[in-house]
Amino acid sequence: MLEQLKKMFTGNEAELPVNTGSKPDISREKSAALYEKSKTYFPGGVNSPVRAFKSVYGTPLFIQKGDGCFIWDADGNQFIDFCASWGPLILGHNNTKIREKVVEVMQNGMSFGAPTALENELAELIIKNNRFVEKIRFTSSGTEAVMSAIRLARGYTQKDKIIKFEGCYHGHSDSLLVKAGSGLVTFGETSSAGVPKSFAEETIVIPLNDKNAIIQAFEQFKDQVAAVIIEGIPANNGLLMQDEEYVKFLSETCKANNALLIFDEVITGFRVGFEGAAAHYGITPDIVTYGKIIGGGLPVGMYGASAEIMGHVSPDGGVYQAGTLSGNPVAMAAGIATLTELLRAGFYKELNNKTQDFVASIQRFADARNYKFKVFTVGSIFWFAFTDSDIKTADDIDPTSMEKFKVMHRELLNRGIYLGPSGYEVGFVSAAHTKIELEKAKRAIFDSLDLVFSKK
Repeated sequence: MLEQLKKMFTGNEAELPVNTGSKPDISREKSAALYEKSKTYFPGGVNSPVRAFKSVYGTPLFIQKGDGCFIWDADGNQFIDFCASWGPLILGHNNTKIREKVVEVMQNGMSFGAPTALENELAELIIKNNRFVEKIRFTSSGTEAVMSAIRLARGYTQKDKIIKFEGCYHGHSDSLLVKAGSGLVTFGETSSAGVPKSFAEETIVIPLNDKNAIIQAFEQFKDQVAAVIIEGIPANNGLLMQDEEYVKFLSETCKANNALLIFDEVITGFRVGFEGAAAHYGITPDIVTYGKIIGGGLPVGMYGASAEIMGHVSPDGGVYQAGTLSGNPVAMAAGIATLTELLRAGFYKELNNKTQDFVASIQRFADARNYKFKVFTVGSIFWFAFTDSDIKTADDIDPTSMEKFKVMHRELLNRGIYLGPSGYEVGFVSAAHTKIELEKAKRAIFDSLDLVFSKK
């Protein structure tokens, strides 16, 4: 079967017949009923906004179970999943080794609010195999990790202002939930009700990939900038690949101005490689934040730096941060099981090669059809964009192209493929995706692209 699929879909994409027929919509009767009920309990019926499917067609799917690279919704529809719980499930759903480790630890209790040996074990796995951190602190989410890293940068430098970039998302803490104004360099404006203007004014928002903007920001706010924060590889608003030379310029500029460089690696950490984007670029950030993968699917976050910088965190220093569930033993167990697998020889080479073969075939198909479509990729992350140009900044993304993604998303769901319900979100390949599933997914993507571009 696999050999037949490979012969059909590998290398001769131009010869595939054009598909111009939509498939019937999948049944969402049970998911729709659950959604109507959930709207009586939660704002918008969800506990995180993008889950509401406002950017795509139909009502949200309520997921009932997952196994390997598959998920099933409440109506029994099966999908090959490329959302992976928004990135953490690098080993796939319901991984046996993670599940067994979690169950083993749970026999002894699920929370103590006190140190456990599991914290030491996970910390040792990270620090011994990551050149970019000497000491770490566990938190319960990526947002909390970034919020704490910002506080640490301010406490360490005794400065207040933070520089962030348009198109980079760092969680929903007040000082980072801001957007740019109209100028090249501007104080941030709140992008959420409930964020005081005074908080946003401590955040300077500038465009990505613009050296002059960085220079001007440091000149305009001389000796006031505590840190520059950037996603290791921006992957929350499309996949905005930055040139190595530009990222090194950021590092050098921070050093020259006695400011810290923070890499938010909540998505890229342990995803593009065990050492994340820092190793990808060969740059040592002053502080780095992680999340997602280090919890193996359970809530977790972490920030780390040199022993000297981390020495400013309470109880050693004056920068306070705490958490009832920080270092939770169940999350630590899932993280230990996950990272142990990631350290297996050849893990990333195999995963990344599999991903690159997958996206290269899709790109060849689009190119052969002369479709205005481009797949951006790094490691096992990919992003579909309806463009024929490079995209490095948020402004490079054509918002009207999201109408095409809506059509593609619906057609993929109807063919058993699940992507995150927004055209700005990236997708992930996991170790659980086999060649058979990836070939099936490519066929569905080819058909969906044909339908998207057949519509006038």
